[in-house]
Amino acid sequence: MSTEELAELLDVDPSTIRRWRTLHPLQGPPFIQISDRVVKYATSDVERWLSARRVYPQAA
Repeated sequence: MSTEELAELLDVDPSTIRRWRTLHPLQGPPFIQISDRVVKYATSDVERWLSARRVYPQAA
């Protein structure tokens, strides 16, 4: 998926997704750098990343 598609899925601005890719340490789901201007996200990576952030109320 594209940066814009991921941003829509997460209900954040695309600039947030781009910022995550430049932070040190990196944040956000793993990404695929196609070229300097093209970045894609594998759906399976995004799902795994989201699942790892799941918070269970009884455990919090």
